[in-house]
Amino acid sequence: MSWITGVGLTGFGKSPGFDTLDLMSEAASQAIADAGLERKDIDGLVCGYSTTLPHLMLATVFAEHFGLKPAYAHAIQMGGATGFGMAMLAHELVQAGTVRNILVVAGENRLTGQSRDSTVQTLAQVGHPRYEVPLGPIIPAYYALLAARYMHEFGIDSADIAEFAVLMRRHAALRPGAHLTKAITVEEVVASRPIALPLRVMDCCPVSDGGAAFVVSRSRTGSHGVRIIGASQAHRHQHISALPDIAATGAAEAMSRALSQAGAMVSDARYLAIYDSFTITLCMLLEELGVAPRGRAPEMAREGRFSFDGPLPLNTHGGLLSYGHCGVGGALAHLVETHLQMTGRAGVRQAKEVSLALLHGDGGVFSSHVSLILEQAQ
Repeated sequence: MSWITGVGLTGFGKSPGFDTLDLMSEAASQAIADAGLERKDIDGLVCGYSTTLPHLMLATVFAEHFGLKPAYAHAIQMGGATGFGMAMLAHELVQAGTVRNILVVAGENRLTGQSRDSTVQTLAQVGHPRYEVPLGPIIPAYYALLAARYMHEFGIDSADIAEFAVLMRRHAALRPGAHLTKAITVEEVVASRPIALPLRVMDCCPVSDGGAAFVVSRSRTGSHGVRIIGASQAHRHQHISALPDIAATGAAEAMSRALSQAGAMVSDARYLAIYDSFTITLCMLLEELGVAPRGRAPEMAREGRFSFDGPLPLNTHGGLLSYGHCGVGGALAHLVETHLQMTGRAGVRQAKEVSLALLHGDGGVFSSHVSLILEQAQ
């Protein structure tokens, strides 16, 4: 068991003049203050990667910039799963006694710090270098292939998955700092510009600037009582050409092990933080994780079951689809929001009861999976 003692999050969107280190620093300062700690109390550091600052030693570059002298520093790369992968690593380092207070931080000026074409081409490299990348697909194209097959097999259509874009936008409208806040309808999502059919522009998360951070500690440092009680990973493939079953990508395997550690079941969840790079990502993960029956996740969204005031709130900050996606920090924002919900600090979007939360991140094209179970302590 470990404690998440403080969190920090910048606004997402355009932040001209702020680079990777600036955005990381802002979020880190917030998280340390929220934990009731000072920089000298931080003896561990884990950070993600940055496509706008692709330094081979980003952890120590940030430590020097921010004024830390950690006993442990590490940067990792797991695509979209990096955020929760860092949380799992921090949790295990604290449990092992390696560190007392470890700062987990990520940030990137992905929107203003590089061109759209550069971003697209960088992310497209998750494809197989011989069998996929030379054919020219971009990230949405990989997900579109899975979306078309999944929708065919389980009887859902574009209007169904559009429910998640509408829901995330509704939540983002209640969250200061969100990148996209204008209300949208299912009809508008379906009519929006095609990117890689069946995915349209409103089915895709925006590219953002932003930063997020949190502190994981060996003991409780203040009034914020949130514990990590389960964490696990699964890696069944890297490239979609090697994915044998679109209904079994590894998400359920990771969640099952995390729940076993926590002594809990999916039905015990009172809050969900699920990676949502595309509407189809959210749909597929909710169903593979066992939150919804196959083909039924959009219907549950339509019924309001995943709304902030519903029985199983989901990504109440707006998720990647609307709060925004700044790379590794995008997933960390899910954890920050979970912490705010579990400590009663979510304001007008506060859920009724958040005693146990399930978090799940996906990297690549459903390639790497990390599940976390968080518990609200009395």
